[in-house]
Amino acid sequence: METRNLRKERIGVVVSNKMEKTIVVAEKGKEKHPIYGKFVNRTTKFYAHDEKNDCNIGDTVMIMETRPLSKQKGWRLVKILERAK
Repeated sequence: METRNLRKERIGVVVSNKMEKTIVVAEKGKEKHPIYGKFVNRTTKFYAHDEKNDCNIGDTVMIMETRPLSKQKGWRLVKILERAK
């Protein structure tokens, strides 16, 4: 019996919800520069499917990898961890 690989999960902040059933989630991270040793801030944006149009800008959400839904969209919303104040 084959076992299926676990899908990647990411936690980030919603930066845009202007599209129908789609949100843009930004994941922030720090990366150490290999030569200079300085920590550089990196932001990666993911397009995620939001079936119910639930999310607002500033919400902290968990997204999961899924099959390609469009040219850019390959993630889907799992749950909203924290609402924006």
